[in-house]
Amino acid sequence: MLRRKFLTGLGISVGASLLASKQLLAETQLPVYKSNTIAPADWTALRDLFPLTKKYIQLSTFLLTSHPKPVSDAIEMHRRGLDENPADYWHHRFETIDNDIAETAAEYMGGKAKNIALTDSTTMGLALIYSGLKLAPGTEILQTVHDHYSTDMSLAYRARRTGAKVRRIALYENPSTVSIADVIKLLREGINKNTRVVAATWVHSSTGVKLPIRAMANAINLINQDRSKDQQILFCVDGVHGFGIENENIAALGCDFFVAGTHKWLFGPRGTGVIWGNDRAWANTEPVIPSFSASYDVWLGNSVQEQVPMGEHMSPGGFHSFEHRWALPEAFKLHMQLGKANVQQRIHQLNTQTKEGLAKMRHVTLYTPQSSALSSGLVCFDVAGMNAGNVVKTLHSKGIIMSSTPYRNSYARFAPSLINNEQEIEKALSEIRALA
Repeated sequence: MLRRKFLTGLGISVGASLLASKQLLAETQLPVYKSNTIAPADWTALRDLFPLTKKYIQLSTFLLTSHPKPVSDAIEMHRRGLDENPADYWHHRFETIDNDIAETAAEYMGGKAKNIALTDSTTMGLALIYSGLKLAPGTEILQTVHDHYSTDMSLAYRARRTGAKVRRIALYENPSTVSIADVIKLLREGINKNTRVVAATWVHSSTGVKLPIRAMANAINLINQDRSKDQQILFCVDGVHGFGIENENIAALGCDFFVAGTHKWLFGPRGTGVIWGNDRAWANTEPVIPSFSASYDVWLGNSVQEQVPMGEHMSPGGFHSFEHRWALPEAFKLHMQLGKANVQQRIHQLNTQTKEGLAKMRHVTLYTPQSSALSSGLVCFDVAGMNAGNVVKTLHSKGIIMSSTPYRNSYARFAPSLINNEQEIEKALSEIRALA
């Protein structure tokens, strides 16, 4: 899209900078960012990239990340450029940068950049796809009882507006003993002839269970084989608590839509997120918020919609915290430098150490499965005689920051991540042991 045509079409005057934009851009001293590098699996060097206080052991950074140096440096570069010369800097960067972000995301995630939309969070992404799905009257969305508030309410709002039917099923009763076979059996039993969408969550922040998405996708594909094209099921996944941990090609994971915030495990800028959708999924979705992508050029009559990548078309427009969004590639690059396989192995190693330690304590009930095939970066448990909130407060007083699950049945929760080490895990376990 020609950004100056966009501004002219809006009737916005930004002074002489637009009258001689090429000359001014050539004269403007635009900041140049040089990416930081880090050796694969160098966890000590990674920790040093964060300004996190050393006064506490951080076992809850998955909620909202601290910005590592490569990300904060890029944010500051873009912020400086925007503050010094907003119109010129915005035009210079916005011409191509959203596509560059999508290209870097696709390099990390797998698949094609054209299938990736940029958002501000997991919640925004879920709301966009569930609000935009093309659903005929009487069709059904099947979700699970294990989903987060954001999925529940996005679907509830959709049902209120349109009369769509939403039904909920359980995929396990006891999270600590969940099996792939049980999940698939309950999923198959839950799907009926009216089901057009299955909504699920990859890693449950309520229990730490990681669903077998590939096996679930295979089960759904078998059902779709016996259905006409307009009756087939779309499989939509909230993937935020596996994204940045699991060494998966998202385009090969089997779901149709994958939604994740990037300001959690990935260490991306706060207020950023992505949606990946395959061609079939995007074709069954309408935009909810107008895009400031090449779709605007279509509106101006300078091109046709078929020329616009679907991800761009579905990325919400308007003016965002651009310095944060434009710094997102640095988070993807950091993880790729560390090595996706290394990241997965390290987080699972620390989580296994945590679960094995908790499982030995008689006063602790562990809810998260021991198997790495059915768990990821979250470990949920109870301490006998204490509610989850008091466990969190007690450990905070001992210099350990953890969390409790924000659900009706609340559990204490550790989230060992790349910024932690074995000694910190042992310290946290010793404090839980002392609560006996």
